[in-house]
Amino acid sequence: MEPTKGDQEANVQSDMDGSSSSSAKVETRPGLSTEKLHDIGAWHWDDDPNNPYNWNTRRKALQVLMIASAAFTTSVGLSILSPAHSEFMEEFGVSSTVAILPLSLYVLALGLGPVVGGPLSETVGRYPVYIGTISLGTLFTLGAGLSPTFAGLCVLRFLAGFCYAPSLSIAAGTINETFRPVNRAIPSTIFILTPFLGPGLGPVIGSFVVNRKGWRWTQWTIIFFAIFTLLTIAIARETFHPVIKRRRAKELGENLPASPPLSAKVRLFVTIALLRPIHMLLTEPIVTFICLYVACEFATLFSFFAAIPLIFHGVYGFGIEDSGLVFLSIVVGCLLGAVTVLLCDILLYRRQIPKHAGRQVPPEYRLYPALVGSVGLPIGLFWFAWTARRDISWASPTVAIMVFAWGNLCVFVSTAQYLVDTYHGLTVASAMSANGLARYGLAAAFPLFTIQMYTRLGTGWASSLLGFIAIALLPVPWIFFKAGKKLRGLSKYETAEQHS
Repeated sequence: MEPTKGDQEANVQSDMDGSSSSSAKVETRPGLSTEKLHDIGAWHWDDDPNNPYNWNTRRKALQVLMIASAAFTTSVGLSILSPAHSEFMEEFGVSSTVAILPLSLYVLALGLGPVVGGPLSETVGRYPVYIGTISLGTLFTLGAGLSPTFAGLCVLRFLAGFCYAPSLSIAAGTINETFRPVNRAIPSTIFILTPFLGPGLGPVIGSFVVNRKGWRWTQWTIIFFAIFTLLTIAIARETFHPVIKRRRAKELGENLPASPPLSAKVRLFVTIALLRPIHMLLTEPIVTFICLYVACEFATLFSFFAAIPLIFHGVYGFGIEDSGLVFLSIVVGCLLGAVTVLLCDILLYRRQIPKHAGRQVPPEYRLYPALVGSVGLPIGLFWFAWTARRDISWASPTVAIMVFAWGNLCVFVSTAQYLVDTYHGLTVASAMSANGLARYGLAAAFPLFTIQMYTRLGTGWASSLLGFIAIALLPVPWIFFKAGKKLRGLSKYETAEQHS
């Protein structure tokens, strides 16, 4: 019997995806005989020392250090340039809005880079993508620091972000391939936290560097972080199971099955990375509203890169370094958010596991952090809006930013886990790709009009406008928590089982 189109797609993906089975069985492909399957599966993959699940704790810790370092380098490179806004205007003679472009283009590139980097890592392996993209990103960062023109700076910043971006998208696959599900909580939290710490620490580092050395030193600083990341990559290993299995089969003299044809890989790439994410974004209510919610709150966070220096200089007379220190409130908020997510997992989600023995815990139980975080978002924004005044201490709006950052991380992590648990098979990657495109696309646009918005509306009403958006979207996780099972039943894609 000829394999169906869906079977062929699944078979091709089995050779390309990162969710490899821990068993010795090798993925089935069209045209592969039973004898070849037995040949290549002759050794016990579960007990093989090359299986990342069997690595010792030190080796696994090095993998976590590598992905955390790569994520931090990528995210700190995003915001470290934000304090250089005035220098760009002065050195290159550009307007206030145009001076934001090096930041916005980098953010936009973070949304586009994974479209190529993700599928590539599932073809050649994770390791070549890490070392190749970080190296290229570092070269483009070097070029940005040496650029004599503003146009060249913008182009090189975009290319640097595009190259660094895959390190964020494939890290989750690296964790899944290195740690068994029961041991993933701590490494996953470390990875998720580092991309949020970067945007908070970037302006702090950048404010001191720009004030004392000039904006070009922000790029040299990124390179220092990137060099450390490359050193961690040098001592890391490949984790993508299909690649490791093929290497082991070759070492053991086993018969290797034919690789899927290039046309099948290209078709799969176009479907999963390009067409399906857009289709899900437009037709799947779960994907649409979660992406809208996360994108708006991410965009609000990124608007602070332009708003905080403007407000704290204009209202409190802060200098560039003092304004940069305000961003530490984002770091503190993210740390508190990470603690909240872990507590919800331990105290609420894990208690559901015995009740659903042998079945998947309903994805809706992943939404507990989002439920509390959704309330924190508007509270933080309205608090910030009406306390950033001369007659009220600067500490009050600073704490308000902390509350917003806490809610933002809770919502992001919780909804991301919800998407991963809701969609099965090949649709998980597409759903997360849609999330990334929406999140970074909107986040790239917001800073471009933030200064005008705060200048014309004032701090109170400009921040309140963002607060009203947070209130309008607040019901999203609550609705999914109550009606998620019914919405999953209406989906056109493969989702969690209905009896869950």
